[in-house]
Amino acid sequence: MIRTISVAALLAATALASPAMAQDLRPDQLAFRDLYKELIETNTTLSSGSCTAAAQAMAARMKAAGYADADLQVIAPADRPKDGALVATLKGADAKAKPILLLAHIDVVEANRADWERDPFKLVEEDGFFYARGASDDKAQAAVWTDTLIRFKQEGFQPRRTLRMALTCGEETPDTFNGVQYLIANHRDLMDAEFVLNEGAGGRLNEAGERVSLGVQAGEKVYQDYTLEVTNIGGHSSAPVRDNAIYHLSAGLARLADYDFPVELNDAVKANFERMATIEGGASGAAMAAVAKNPSDAAAVATVARDPGRNSMMRTTCVATMVNAGHAPNALPQRARANVNCRILPGEGVEETRQALVKVLADDAIKVTTVGSPSPVSPPPTLSKDIMGPIEKVSAKLWPGVPVVPVMATGATDGRFLNAVGVPAYGLTGFFSELAGNGAHGLNEKMRVRSLYEGRDFLYEVVKIYANQK
Repeated sequence: MIRTISVAALLAATALASPAMAQDLRPDQLAFRDLYKELIETNTTLSSGSCTAAAQAMAARMKAAGYADADLQVIAPADRPKDGALVATLKGADAKAKPILLLAHIDVVEANRADWERDPFKLVEEDGFFYARGASDDKAQAAVWTDTLIRFKQEGFQPRRTLRMALTCGEETPDTFNGVQYLIANHRDLMDAEFVLNEGAGGRLNEAGERVSLGVQAGEKVYQDYTLEVTNIGGHSSAPVRDNAIYHLSAGLARLADYDFPVELNDAVKANFERMATIEGGASGAAMAAVAKNPSDAAAVATVARDPGRNSMMRTTCVATMVNAGHAPNALPQRARANVNCRILPGEGVEETRQALVKVLADDAIKVTTVGSPSPVSPPPTLSKDIMGPIEKVSAKLWPGVPVVPVMATGATDGRFLNAVGVPAYGLTGFFSELAGNGAHGLNEKMRVRSLYEGRDFLYEVVKIYANQK
């Protein structure tokens, strides 16, 4: 049966199906939303997804925009065909100038549909937010980079520096496979750059949704796990002895709980405290200013340390995350084991931190071993005028009066692998969010709709300036 539908009804149905279309988006924003949707709805989890499929989908869009096959490479290891990366190139006019690398990962954390309010692999726009796994981490930036290079190609932009984009797999599961490490080891020329723009820093909104500051990341802490283990001959629980594996481990962990690593401020953290002190004011602002001036000011350090994020920015932190002990309820424990997770300041060594743990635990019965292959360690990159200038210029244009604040990531990104081989990596997104964050890695991950479109415009302009720098 053929039914006649009125124009009004058709428009109403379209608005319900695609909320963004009801917001008077520009044509280029509508095209970007479609790209973002396709990337979101391509499952790229380790368990059941395919980064290669997502890389191929983005490559197809770039080819349709005019990129040659030679400038689009989907690269996957022979033994991991679903872990592919897309490396795309927009050639610059100056062959002697090093490229700029635009980096984002397209793999996402696992998501159980039964736990989510909405299907995690369908883009849902609701109440001013996009909801989906990867909506913020990190398909927002991956979509922006792809879209930016498409826009440059369509408008005939000829950069002075070559622009290269790498959409990689395995950032969330580096112990299984990491695409950046693979590309550095096997396609080093594709990862060589003057500097890298990556995830890691966004903008901060207050409770009223007003922009407070825009972050730019310079450096990140190193993730490292250590195993603490005590072994013992055990025995019958009816005849207890003081030489008990659980007691040894528990006493050592109690000493670790009471210990604070020394305060060490790198340039990014010092600048963050100085600028946030002015923005925030009050007792916390005064304390940040005092610590920036004198990191040995114990009272000021204690005040700043009340904020767990700021405490982690100014010192190495180590915390017990898992414990396992004993083998029977009626036996003395033969083994007690704990995992301690450390986030180490850039420039401090993994072995140096292990030795510090041994000293803090103060018990020869507790053996401390490093878990897995140590992450690379490198000092934070410099925030020069050439890096900060374009950011501050475009930020002032789009968000007048919003200060640009250096930050150091207390988590980990793929930038650590590039910093370690001498390619400076900076975190920059322009995506503003509440202090509580976007729910990355958790349930109902989201991205504020306004922030995504604004960040897209911000990065487009910043990259264009960088591309023509001498």
